[in-house]
Formats: sequence, structure tokens, C-alpha cells
Amino acid sequence: MTVPDTSGSVVRVDGPWMHRDVAANGARFHIAEAGDGPLVLLLHGFPQFWWAWRHQLTALADAGFRAVAMDLRGVGGSDRTPRGYDPANLALDVTGVIRSLGEPDAAVVGHDLGGYLAWTAAVMRPKLVRRLAVASMPHPRRWRSAMVGDVRQSAAGSHIWGFQRPWVPERQLVVDQAAMVGRMLRDWSGPQPPSSDVVDVYRRAMTIPSTAHCSIEPYRWMVRSLARPDGLQFNRRMKRAVRVPTLHLHGSLDPVMRTRSAAGSGEYVEAPYRWRLFDGLGHFPHEEDPVAFSSELINWLKDPEPDR
Repeated sequence: MTVPDTSGSVVRVDGPWMHRDVAANGARFHIAEAGDGPLVLLLHGFPQFWWAWRHQLTALADAGFRAVAMDLRGVGGSDRTPRGYDPANLALDVTGVIRSLGEPDAAVVGHDLGGYLAWTAAVMRPKLVRRLAVASMPHPRRWRSAMVGDVRQSAAGSHIWGFQRPWVPERQLVVDQAAMVGRMLRDWSGPQPPSSDVVDVYRRAMTIPSTAHCSIEPYRWMVRSLARPDGLQFNRRMKRAVRVPTLHLHGSLDPVMRTRSAAGSGEYVEAPYRWRLFDGLGHFPHEEDPVAFSSELINWLKDPEPDR
């Protein structure tokens, strides 16, 4: 696969942040960062890239944190590699970036697929994850049981089953300047969907060569490995309890990940766990109501007693 030249492209969006690349886990990752203080690492979901956290980057920086939003492997300005899209390796990308930033640990915040990887990183490298915040994604074991055992959740996540076909999903994602990405962003949001200008940014980012394929590969692994030894081993590994304070955020109108599916994730946390349901928001609470989301996140990060 080729590595796109993202200089001056849609990926390096101008703003009150700095763009640069860091090396980690055998690949190169694009990050946008702002502020000084304790590190907060932000992980985007599908079908987005680092820009999904633009509101939180500035809010966290103003609140006294070093906020860093990274592009996951295969997305945005990061390397497109031919393999390495299983969650264990993607989580090592995340913890590798923490080390490359010269920090002993980070508060890791993830949305959607980024949330899945945040859960995984907290289990695999607990010393590098100071706190954990996850939006719109249950714990991986909870995700697995819901997708397999809950007919309604399986239907809500039908796009993931559709991703298992070879080549066709990639082509569907990019046809007509990635019109499908726009439909997903609007259909998955609550009453306040993103503006056409915002949607256009995500559509252009998805049309960067190889991005569609790399965006889908993690979901292919998640489904195709359900009965394979590597998938069973990962599921057993995720039995280890999360032992850091955890904030779990969810939109009450999320049509992709049902509230019932996400709400049981606290059983895998042996540390202060806080559940926050945003009424009237969909799958992208950090963009649909960035002020409420950022306030909840920052108040929790600054709370010395997160179990209250």
C-alpha cells in the first residue's frame, strides 16, 4: 500500500494545534496536539480521523492538558500498512505513541473503534494508561456477546457484517466522492446531524488512497476471528479487569451501538467506573454536543475522586 502525501491536504486541517508525525510500533503516525500538561490521547472512530476531536483538543488545552489526537493506522495521515489491523496490534500503536511522546502514561479517550482500542490498551499495557474514557463502544467482550447474541444489536451493527465481503465495501465507501460516509454520519447522529461542510471533510479524507480498505480491516478481523484461535485468545485476554478509573459515555439515541449493549461494561472494571448517558444524542456525542461532552470529560479528568 502507498503512504499518501498529506502535506497541505484535508488531513492537516489548520487550527490552534500543531501537526507532526511520530514513530511507534514499526509505523509512522500523524498527530495533532495542543496545550501543555498531563497527556490526554484521543482516538477517533469510524468513519472519521483525528479531526473528530477538534473541539476537545482546544477545550482540553484550555483546561491545562496536553491534548493529542492521533490518526489510527491506515487512516488520515498515518501509514497504510499491508497488515497489523487486529486490535492487539492497534492497541500497541496507541501505547507506542504514548512512549514516543515522551510521557510515562496518558489518559486515553476513545470513540467507536478508538474506544475498542482504548479498552484493549488499558488491559494490555495498564501502566501506560492513567485513566480511560470511552464513548459509543462497549467493552470488547461485551461487544462480542451483544453482536452474536442480541438480534437487535446485530441488526444495528449490520454495516459490520456487510464489511466482511471482499473488495465491495471499499468500493461502496468511496463511490461518488464517499457519499456513503455522509449518509453514515447523518443517519448515525441524533437530531443535530453534522453540517454539509463537516461531512465534506470526512468524505474527502475517506477518498485518500487505501483509506477505505484500511478502515474496514479492523472490523473484518473482529468478525472473522470470532471462532479462530487468535480471536478466542484475544477474548480470553480481555477477561483481565481494567484497573484504572473509567468514564463511559453514550448517546441515548445511538442507532449503531444500543445503550443496552454498552451499559454492562462496568463488570469488567475493577476501579472507579462512571456511566454517563447523554439524552438526545446519537453515535457522535463529542461532535453533536461538544460543550457538554468536553465539560463531562474535563470535570472527570480533574476529579481527584472519580468514584463519586
